[in-house]
Amino acid sequence: MSFRAVCKADVVKSVIDSLSTLVDEAKFEISAEGLTVRAVDAAHVAMVDLRLSKGAFKNFEAEDRELGLDIDKLKDTMRLAGADDEVEFEIEEEGRMTVRFGNLVRRMSLVDTSGMTDPKVPDLNLPAVITLPAGELDRGIKAAEGISDHVALKATAETFELSASGDMDSVDLTLEKDHLSSLNVEEDVRSLYSLDYFSNMVKVAKGADVLTLHLGNDYPVRLEFEFAGGEGQVTYLLAPRIESA
Repeated sequence: MSFRAVCKADVVKSVIDSLSTLVDEAKFEISAEGLTVRAVDAAHVAMVDLRLSKGAFKNFEAEDRELGLDIDKLKDTMRLAGADDEVEFEIEEEGRMTVRFGNLVRRMSLVDTSGMTDPKVPDLNLPAVITLPAGELDRGIKAAEGISDHVALKATAETFELSASGDMDSVDLTLEKDHLSSLNVEEDVRSLYSLDYFSNMVKVAKGADVLTLHLGNDYPVRLEFEFAGGEGQVTYLLAPRIESA
C-alpha cells in the first residue's frame, strides 16, 4: 500500500484553504512521517510552505512518494463533507486517488508532477517578529479593503501598525506591545504589500488563535500559523511592493 490516510474533514479543508488561495494544483511530498507541500503562485509573488505530520491523522500508511493533486477538484468534493466527517484517501491504482466519506466515494485522477517546480524557502533573517491574535489582523484587513489595493505593515520596539491610504480615505490599526502576544524588533521596519494577496492569507489564518509575522524593510513578509492542534504548520511568503521615490 503506497498511500492510505484517514483524518477529520476540517483538517483536510484547512489544507485545501491554505493552498487554494495561491494555486489550483500542487505537489504533495509524502513520507512515513506526514506530508509537505511547497508551491508558488503563477505570478511568483507569493509562496506557501505547508506541513502536516502523521499525528493529524487517525490512520496514516505511506511510502515515500509524490502526489500531484487538483486542489479545485478536491475543494469541490470536500464542500460536501461535514467538519466532523472522517475522510479516507487511498491510492488503489496508479494515477488515481479514491476519496471516501459518509456514503460518498470520489475517484479522481492524479496530476503529473514532472512539470512542477520544487521551490526553495528563502533563508530570511528578518529583524522584526510580531505574534498577535489572528482576529485583530483580520479586522484591520477588512477595514483596509475598499480604501486601497496595498497595505503597509510597520513595527517599532513598542507598536505594530497596519495602514492603508487611498485618494481620500485612510485607515490605521495600531497595536501597542501590551496588546500583542509578543513583539521583538531589532530595528524599525516598514514594508508595503498587495492587499489582495495579504488579505487572502490572513483570511485563511484567522481560524488559528494566533499568527506570527516576520518583517523587514522592503523585504517579503513571512506569515506563520498552526492548525490541526499544532500538527499542521503553514508559512506564507509575500514579496513587497517597492514604493516609487
